Amino acid sequence: MSHPDDAQVVNIRKSPYRANPPPDSMDSTNASFAEWLGRFLQYLRAERDASGHTIDNYRRDILQFAKLTFEEPETGSVSPEHFNLATARQYVVGLTEMDLARTSMMRKISSMRSFTRYLIREEVLETNPFALLETPKRGQSLPDVFSIDEVGKLLNAPASYRQSVELIQGRKDRSPELAAKRDAAILEVIYCGGLRISEAINLKMEDVDLNSGSFIVLGKGKKQRICMLGPPAITALKAYLDIRESRGLGGRRVAGPIFVNQKGGPLTVRSVQRSFKLYLREAGLSEDFTPHILRHSFASHLLDAGADLRSVQEMLGHASLSTTQIYTHISPERLIAVYENTHPRAN
Repeated sequence: MSHPDDAQVVNIRKSPYRANPPPDSMDSTNASFAEWLGRFLQYLRAERDASGHTIDNYRRDILQFAKLTFEEPETGSVSPEHFNLATARQYVVGLTEMDLARTSMMRKISSMRSFTRYLIREEVLETNPFALLETPKRGQSLPDVFSIDEVGKLLNAPASYRQSVELIQGRKDRSPELAAKRDAAILEVIYCGGLRISEAINLKMEDVDLNSGSFIVLGKGKKQRICMLGPPAITALKAYLDIRESRGLGGRRVAGPIFVNQKGGPLTVRSVQRSFKLYLREAGLSEDFTPHILRHSFASHLLDAGADLRSVQEMLGHASLSTTQIYTHISPERLIAVYENTHPRAN
């Protein structure tokens, strides 16, 4: 019986069942690591419909393995000599020495596991050593969240910041007013709907029903889910759409992105993050926070108020309930309230 550490025989025979046969110009027997990586990334793009961000992460993670494994990463060969359990363990040791966060290590190992699984599918390798690794267990640290009071200060910050700018300039400016109403609407939508930044800035006019306060979100993996808007979010969104229309940037009946820049073009995640830092400072909150903490706060506040975990999972768009369970911590305020309302000696 062969040991998992033993190199396995490369199997590259052609088969009518190969899902993605290499083009005639590419000989599988001589294809380099870089060429197989390129084909894998194309597979992610064409067959898995992966986002550009996801593909970039895979590319970086797999190239990092190549740099730790091959003398010449670009021209190294894909073979059991390099894809075996001993090499996989050596790769993990290299990652450990970099003092990476546990989540980063898990992602990098997962990237290599997926890449090797693809090579098996293409009949280049026979075993997946990365599937045999004991991956570092995910830590149970709780996500940072805003208090309800802090959320209120943050949501008021765009208007407050605009007033500060006008006071400094000594005059009213059309640009800060449009940006303030737009950013206030973005923050309200992220918090009310539990959205990621990318989901918020990619919302389309045709996906939002202001009458019912519901809208369709296209999340990770192109999965759709229905989210809700509370009255403050609807009010903020209507105020933004009114000023957007008055500036000639499209009315409510014009299909396309809801949130646009001063010229009517699409917003970027980076631009929202930059503005968010300004509003944190305006609200007197830590500038280390990110817009994603609003999504964490959405989940935490719902559960603190008694929402069931399964419903929160659906609203967040999590594929697994275990992902949502990180929010099941109980806040001190809720513990105190439960004790005071239920214990016979509390009062």
